[in-house]
Amino acid sequence: MTGTLAEFNQLTDAEQYFEFFGLPYDPKAVNINRLHILKQFSNAIRQTNVAGLSEAEQLEVYRKAFIQAYDLFLSSSGVEQKLFKVFNEKPANVVLLKDLTV
Repeated sequence: MTGTLAEFNQLTDAEQYFEFFGLPYDPKAVNINRLHILKQFSNAIRQTNVAGLSEAEQLEVYRKAFIQAYDLFLSSSGVEQKLFKVFNEKPANVVLLKDLTV
């Protein structure tokens, strides 16, 4: 990996992250889970403390977080992980069968 933090901050697509970090990936898995991988990666880097680390060390922390996000969705699905708000909100206009009483 020879990229800089400035280059990292310009990345937008999942494939760009794989290329930047020099990681192999399954295009089919990425196509299916692209948004989930990026959301999990975003959550992970938000929770990391890179203060005081060199640029190379920061990028290594981000690389490991990206690998973990990708690996998570090789064995799991977006529905199972429920990363997005839509998976965690109960619609107001829906009555579940278990909520019905006789």
